[in-house]
Amino acid sequence: MVDVQHDRGSKDELLPTRRSLLSKLKNWEDNTSWREFFEAYWKLIYNTARKAGLKEHEAQDVVQDTLLHVSKSMKTFQYRKEHGSFKSWLLQLTRWRIVDQVRKRQKNIAQEADMSGAATSINNVENVADPATLDLDKNWNEEWEQTLLKAAITRVKKRIDPKHYQIFELHVVQRWPVSKVAKATNCNPARIYLIKHRVGRLIKEEVKYLETIDLFAA
Repeated sequence: MVDVQHDRGSKDELLPTRRSLLSKLKNWEDNTSWREFFEAYWKLIYNTARKAGLKEHEAQDVVQDTLLHVSKSMKTFQYRKEHGSFKSWLLQLTRWRIVDQVRKRQKNIAQEADMSGAATSINNVENVADPATLDLDKNWNEEWEQTLLKAAITRVKKRIDPKHYQIFELHVVQRWPVSKVAKATNCNPARIYLIKHRVGRLIKEEVKYLETIDLFAA
């Protein structure tokens, strides 16, 4: 069997977007909570911005500006389910910052075209997306699912035998063949297949569980 070291515990345990964390963010001096929040969300925001067509430095600005807005909002932030999910709120903040970057790029390119009269600059203006046409929902949902999966894996990893997670990591995540995993972990192939199945099932259960929590809701 896959040895579970302790039960799931409360909804707050190991959940990066728990309400308790959002409450702690009201204190700007709580560096630990802010670091936890940043690590949970910066890639979600960054990857969404990149998929929207932004360059690396533009996407980094989106991350910085979005999280800065979150920090300024926290002192008066009150979570209310009827006002929508945290996921939707964060997407809206990210969307506004992406649009800001697109418009900024349009403005800069247009200014260069006015100064140089170069046809290439004019073409570049035409190639920049119209902010009104940006559809971020699909990319955001894909990135959110990855964030959700990582949260589920983190929870499961802390609940099971470390060796079992190592086997799952090598075989499923790193895609090692069973023979190589068996040799590296001194575990027979049949047991490796069993561990893979059971750890995978636990992760799927955690994903479903996290999806039921308000702050992860669609």
